[in-house]
Amino acid sequence: MSNSVAWLFLVLSGIADVVWAVATKYAAGYTRLGWTAVSVVALIVFLGLLTQALKILPLGTAYAVWTGIGAVGSVLAGLLLFGEAMTAARLMAIVAIVGGVVALKVLPS
Repeated sequence: MSNSVAWLFLVLSGIADVVWAVATKYAAGYTRLGWTAVSVVALIVFLGLLTQALKILPLGTAYAVWTGIGAVGSVLAGLLLFGEAMTAARLMAIVAIVGGVVALKVLPS
């Protein structure tokens, strides 16, 4: 697997993590069967993709990037799907997360 494919897998894993979080919220404590199934499938997908990406990418950088994708994606999903509020403090936190992820990606290891 090439480095580019590993990064693609990592990004897709982060997106699947957001899907997992949203589906878990909709599953309402795993009481709604359809959303429970989506949650379990998304969990398997994100773990599988993350496992493959970690074969190539440095652990610290990959995990931080993956966590950043999941965190920012979940905040955006909360805003769009669940009516959560965006405050100045939350926006600054998102900017800090994105800045850290970008720095980890572009700075030498």
